[in-house]
Amino acid sequence: MEFLEIAKQEAKFAMSNGEVPVGAIIVKDGIIIAKAHNLKEKLKDITAHAEILAIKQASDYIGDWRLTGCEMYVTLEPCPMCASAIAQSRISKLHIGTFNKDMGACGSVVNLIDSISLNYFVSVNWLYDEECSELLTKFFDKKRNVNKF
Repeated sequence: MEFLEIAKQEAKFAMSNGEVPVGAIIVKDGIIIAKAHNLKEKLKDITAHAEILAIKQASDYIGDWRLTGCEMYVTLEPCPMCASAIAQSRISKLHIGTFNKDMGACGSVVNLIDSISLNYFVSVNWLYDEECSELLTKFFDKKRNVNKF
């Protein structure tokens, strides 16, 4: 199974639990070492984004905060908090399913992931995956319709 497909499965787990459907996995040498989805609502923790949770798992797995040589696949362009954590963890490559027009921090709204002034250089691969976009649209459409009554 393709790595983005596994990240999308994580996003679907999030959505089925009322969380914003974002999933992330981290791969090292072709092996998945971490996978996570948003748990902000469940944990009542603003930092419980899929990317942050996956970074914590990968760091535990490797035994170091430096994730050099690792690649992250994420269904939605990371927010500023997550983009900073990705850069700080020294993840080498970031594969993004779809852009985040409101809070994207990898080039859509701001670019924290590749900044000379912040000394961050993470290789970014935009995948423009339609299903990643549709999951978010479906989630927010349903949320808006529920709140109308």
